[in-house]
Amino acid sequence: MRLTTKGRFAVTAMIDLALRQANGPVTLAAISQRQQISLSYLEQLFGKLRRHDLVESTRGPGGGYSLGRKAADITVADIIVSVDEPIDATHCGGKENCLGETGRCMTHELWASLNQRMVEFLDSVTLQKLVDDQIAKGIEVEDKPSVRRAISPMPVVKPIHMNAPNSVFALGNAFAKS
Repeated sequence: MRLTTKGRFAVTAMIDLALRQANGPVTLAAISQRQQISLSYLEQLFGKLRRHDLVESTRGPGGGYSLGRKAADITVADIIVSVDEPIDATHCGGKENCLGETGRCMTHELWASLNQRMVEFLDSVTLQKLVDDQIAKGIEVEDKPSVRRAISPMPVVKPIHMNAPNSVFALGNAFAKS
């Protein structure tokens, strides 16, 4: 079995979210920055996680994501399966046609048994355990969400105040008064 970045990133992002949701919804931009995961990739993953009720979204200012249920009720297997990550070590995807029409390969039962053990293991590890492990390692979670002002790539153009007339009519009036 090969766990791709999809499964790894989903689990990492969920740990980050679980660590920080006590301060309110967590933005994907903040997770992206902390975990060095592309924002567009996180948006795709969180769409799938939301469809599986693992996360909830809050719109608007101060919005973001929070867990859809308690961290103790979410397993690593739930997360991986929700982002369409196959947990399969067999060559045939569990269809028992490893050798084409002639049937299964000689090691099919071995790989199918490994699949079962992997699922059992991932199903035994909760998100809460992973969060607790991070806290035990001394990860620092800020008490208050950092309020950051958006930095525009365009400079702010301030209006120029001039005492000169702004039209031909105003110019004519200025000469008429003098």
